[in-house]
Amino acid sequence: MHIPKMPAQSQNTFRGIRSSKFRHVYGKGARKENCYENVLITQKAHDTAACAVNPKFVAIAVEVAGGGAFIVLPLDKTGRIDINTPKVTGHAGPVLDLKWCPFNDNLIASGADDCTIKLWHIPDGGLKANLTEPLADLQGHQRRVSIVEWHPTAENVLFSAGYDYQILVWDARRGVLMQTLDLHTDVIYSLSLNRDGSRMATTSRDKRLRIIDPLSGKVLQEGLCHEGSKACKAVYCGDMGLVFTTGFSRFSDRQYGVWDEKNLNTPLRLDTIDSSSGVLTPFYDHDTRVVFVAGKGDGNIRYYEITDSPPYCHFLSQYISGEPQRGFGVMPKRGCKVSQCEIFRFYKLYATKAICEPISMIVPRKSDQFQPDLYPDTASPTPAMSAEEWFAGTTRGPVLMSMKTGMTIKTHRPLPLRPTESSSDKNADKKYAFLSRETRADYRPLEVKTSSSTDKDLKTSTNLDTKFQALQKLWGCNVKNMGDNKEQCSTNSSGIESEKTYTSTKNTINKMNIKSGDSPHKLTSYAMQEKEIEILEKPSPKTESELRRAYTAQCEELKLLRRQLIIKDRRIHELEDQLNQFKTHHK
Repeated sequence: MHIPKMPAQSQNTFRGIRSSKFRHVYGKGARKENCYENVLITQKAHDTAACAVNPKFVAIAVEVAGGGAFIVLPLDKTGRIDINTPKVTGHAGPVLDLKWCPFNDNLIASGADDCTIKLWHIPDGGLKANLTEPLADLQGHQRRVSIVEWHPTAENVLFSAGYDYQILVWDARRGVLMQTLDLHTDVIYSLSLNRDGSRMATTSRDKRLRIIDPLSGKVLQEGLCHEGSKACKAVYCGDMGLVFTTGFSRFSDRQYGVWDEKNLNTPLRLDTIDSSSGVLTPFYDHDTRVVFVAGKGDGNIRYYEITDSPPYCHFLSQYISGEPQRGFGVMPKRGCKVSQCEIFRFYKLYATKAICEPISMIVPRKSDQFQPDLYPDTASPTPAMSAEEWFAGTTRGPVLMSMKTGMTIKTHRPLPLRPTESSSDKNADKKYAFLSRETRADYRPLEVKTSSSTDKDLKTSTNLDTKFQALQKLWGCNVKNMGDNKEQCSTNSSGIESEKTYTSTKNTINKMNIKSGDSPHKLTSYAMQEKEIEILEKPSPKTESELRRAYTAQCEELKLLRRQLIIKDRRIHELEDQLNQFKTHHK
């Protein structure tokens, strides 16, 4: 029996399940001994993470009685954290956001409720005492600072957003405000930069998504994001020209959307996630094109893969945990463990416990060799350009590096980059200038000094050491022993002796030493030089009583030196005897 063939257009067009190497990505929480316990996580971080991580440190905003503080722990300092661990305590209000500099693992920026942004230098090995003095104190916002963000390719360029509806652009090295972007009419919820930092995506309480040129300060595109009244977040999808957003629908369902940066009138993809109430925060990995979505108060993390073609967003899987989360810190790709096929790592802050738990996102592979398809060249800790170049209009992509070495790449900059125009540095410059100033001796005659002046007053006025000043005040030239050299011992109006007077004074000192029973060769050359300088710098006594006091003081000083020499000689003999006994014993 002949069976006719079906027409080509009516054949089944099912192509099977979409192939993806990230379909089976799974999350793996750390063991208890690898978590950070007894961390009093702040309760006032709003929708920000309150946690920042890099290959050296983890920083967590903590709850304190007054002001704002955060702790900085080396990554390997896990387990139970001491309650007296040193903190960074310089803010007058709660710390709301923390960000490590991508080009210096020892530099962190913090924004707080006191309307300031502060830059801190953390030494290698962590803090040994509370840190209160920042490298720079950036003041420009009128209300609390909720977001701080570093430029991804330009060094020392920092963005900050506050409740005054403004975005400020800073030159962090000089501590100077370079630009103010006053483009919003309500509170800014999120701020994200693309791969080379040439575009910025923001969301705000007015439910608008904006694409901004941070250099010119112009809004390139603007559109309605999510219709819900709660906070919506946006993240730039690298250099794909897409923006991924999370928010709420008109009926309070949680949504995600994918948008084209050149047209925000309609989304490329808009889908409902669930009906929970926690605010969702997206985290994007440019190397794998995977976006992770985590909700505040949830216990799970969903992840999606972004593509260039419809439907643009594909759900992969989710990590499920029984503990709700308050926020997350994210490790840069250069800090991931290549040998374990780790593509992303979260640092989860528990909502109900004082714990910070690392969670690794792992692609299951049988081989422990380097997987080049999972680890393309990623952004390195080397800046592509300076702040001056970026402010001049230059745009460059990140400097890339290979992950094939299998080791964590860190930056080593033990010395801080101090700004030159910040208020705190101006005070430091004054201190250094005062300390580097040459010490000036007091050449005034004794009659000029009032009897009411104390030693402390004289020390303060002449900036001299107490002992040195006392010796200089008591020391004087012996006119009786000088004989005909009395005129040569007195100084001229400028306080500087002639060469002839200097030679005469030196000979006089030798005569005085011999007369008092002390041979000149017992005094070291250093002590002789000190005495000669003191006599030359000290003005000559004028009255007979002053001469007596100077002679008596000189005799007492010589006796003291003689006693010190006797003690030193005795100690030398004792050491020689011990050495001889030691040699005899070993023979």
